[in-house]
Amino acid sequence: MSLIAIIDYDSGNVRSVAKAVEKVGFKSLVTKDKNEILSADGVILPGVGAFADCMNKLEKYNLVDVIYKVVDNQKPFLGICVGLQLLFEKSYEFGEHKGLSLIKGVVKKFPYKKGYKIPHMGWNSIEIEKDNPLFRGVESGSYFYFVHSFYGVSDKSVEIAKANYILDFTVAVNKNKVWGVQFHPEKSQSNGLRVLKNFCDICEDKL
Repeated sequence: MSLIAIIDYDSGNVRSVAKAVEKVGFKSLVTKDKNEILSADGVILPGVGAFADCMNKLEKYNLVDVIYKVVDNQKPFLGICVGLQLLFEKSYEFGEHKGLSLIKGVVKKFPYKKGYKIPHMGWNSIEIEKDNPLFRGVESGSYFYFVHSFYGVSDKSVEIAKANYILDFTVAVNKNKVWGVQFHPEKSQSNGLRVLKNFCDICEDKL
């Protein structure tokens, strides 16, 4: 059974993600320890809060280089919510801030539009644009749970799903062994659990 390391950097719903991973039949470890992260079969980076604060905490705990090593070692890596946004090159949330640059793209704030509330919070359907193991068994049009005021604009070559709220925005990306999702799979009931199980199966080389 694969062990999934969930990076604990004081900026994520780590316990909920850990429980969801265990619910789909895999072992989870919430940790900021370099060796534990590097020895895991797969790694999840959750994220809640402001982009710059999350990057600062990754740097504070010396986790940026650890993430790069995970990716260089071809270990499956999944970013969730702000964890997805951190994969991009930069964010324009309260200024301009550099990201991990693992995925081509930027993060912007939803523009004002009458009748729409910001943050985008609640259930929304997604459009799956490419066949991808992360969405195996999930139909395009399925609903997932979102909470965010900023959205990703990614290179279309890495975008595997999108949604619409005020405008079209990137919901999921994949490049090599790196994935990211804007929604919260741990809060998205059966569809979210299926996505997490798919990721864990990728870590076991089942997908």
